[in-house]
Amino acid sequence: MKKKSQQKRILLKLSGEALVEEGKRGITPFALKDIAKEIASASKDCQLAVVIGGGNIWRGVRDGGGIIDRVNSDNMGMLATVINALALQSALEDINIPTRVLTSINIYELAEAFIRRKAVRHLEKGRVIIFAGGTGNPFFTTDSAAALRASEIGADILLKATQVDGVYDSDPRKNPKAKLISRITYGEAISKGLQFMDTAALALCMENNLPIQVFNLHKKGNIKAAVDGKKIGTIIY
Repeated sequence: MKKKSQQKRILLKLSGEALVEEGKRGITPFALKDIAKEIASASKDCQLAVVIGGGNIWRGVRDGGGIIDRVNSDNMGMLATVINALALQSALEDINIPTRVLTSINIYELAEAFIRRKAVRHLEKGRVIIFAGGTGNPFFTTDSAAALRASEIGADILLKATQVDGVYDSDPRKNPKAKLISRITYGEAISKGLQFMDTAALALCMENNLPIQVFNLHKKGNIKAAVDGKKIGTIIY
């Protein structure tokens, strides 16, 4: 998709944990305020879309406890992303950033339905858009939703903000000797079984030649640095 301006178009994938104090559930006001400021700073130099997860409120099969079936559990997770999106929208608008929430599930009273052309138009008008509701289907993660929406809007890159500094050759939280990988191909990431993003999302990015940058969410200024093309974290290409 050709853009009418030369301004970079970026999709930022955030986990729900970005909105909450570490180790807690729900939404923490100061964490919400901080991430809104980071997004506001980054949005000045690009057309910015956000996909947000819902793990701070509901995390699929784990929280279902074997009682709630997978489809219902995933549907609940999609609703959790809508809650997060509305919270983030309020925080952004509180600091005068025009924002729209678009959902893949029909909640007309709360947010706009996702229509690709409308999403692109919002971006061209300088609004930050927040995609909620995942893909609208169970069995797909919000990583897959991020890859899908980024491809649909013609994003130049998918930025994935995580809890660690990038992609490692093993889990750095379990292995203190884990090594940070600065660059890796989609195929290598899939074949090595690296767990930073699910295989369906990686495959979709590979098919659409969409680069991914993975970096640490918790370092102040990292979102802006990634938007500006700084070499932080890991590039998957």
